[in-house]
Amino acid sequence: MSAREILQKLENQHVLIIGDVMLDRYLMGSVSRISPEAPVPVVLHHRTDDRLGGAANVALNIRALGAVPILCSIVGDDADGTALTEMLPDAGIRADGLLRSPDRKTTVKTRVLGNNQQMLRIDSEDVHDLRAEDERRLIERTTALLDDLPVRAVIFQDYNKGVLTPTVIRTLLEKARQRGILSAVDPKKANFFAYEGATLFKPNLKEIRDSAPFLVKPEVESLQQAATFLRKNLQSKTIMITLSEKGLFLDDESSSRLHPTVPRNVADVSGAGDTVISIATLGFAAGLDNNTVAALSNLAGGQVCEYPGVVPVRRDVLEAELDHWLQQHT
Repeated sequence: MSAREILQKLENQHVLIIGDVMLDRYLMGSVSRISPEAPVPVVLHHRTDDRLGGAANVALNIRALGAVPILCSIVGDDADGTALTEMLPDAGIRADGLLRSPDRKTTVKTRVLGNNQQMLRIDSEDVHDLRAEDERRLIERTTALLDDLPVRAVIFQDYNKGVLTPTVIRTLLEKARQRGILSAVDPKKANFFAYEGATLFKPNLKEIRDSAPFLVKPEVESLQQAATFLRKNLQSKTIMITLSEKGLFLDDESSSRLHPTVPRNVADVSGAGDTVISIATLGFAAGLDNNTVAALSNLAGGQVCEYPGVVPVRRDVLEAELDHWLQQHT
């Protein structure tokens, strides 16, 4: 198949994304002097740029690849929650899975950039688990969307901000399993072992190092040990461990392989994990083979690292890079 034909296989699949959504806010300006008040740079503010982040960035990546994202989460009943909700339609993301709660504040990560370099980040957020009533509302809304739409895959995008509680995880994983829907997980530490039975489990190297009772190195034998450990504890079909500039390791019991990536001019690694879980999920849901999924994941994850800030994958660039990869490997 050509690169275009491969990417066409990803199109039109309905993917439900559940997890922590946030606003990525950028205060952009220039720096030409140091403050007389303290030894810090003075940033002359030029503009403010709000972008969809967290699970909403996964939805952006799904949309950029021609598939249909269904975003389910809870944000605060505040001005930032309103701003985030109003951004969804323009991004091609349906908003009926996004609920509001007076019990929480919307997560906002504010980055101050001077001369295109990040000077400071300020986080405003609640990280406590959803209260029982909000858990119930989110589960009911998500279940209704699973029943009403031809969902091919569910992505659990966990940033440990409290939306993915053990009850939400357990209940919705079971509902996906009952419906024969592929489930994919991008985990964080707090609920790392709560995703028992997920089809695809995708930690990065730091996350598996923080959770395994042994040292994990970015080497095949060590990564195989880590994959065996994860499968024993989670019963997942496929384990994907992302390794930053070293690529990724993919294991599905029948085969294990370290897939190296190509060198990049890295500007910002923010959001790369969102891109990888998006394209890997679409690839497996479309029935692509492991080597092709790994290549797509490496290329897409590397691409978004070349741009400052959190950005979704560009399909045209991905097609060109995949075409080059196919020429070298077929």
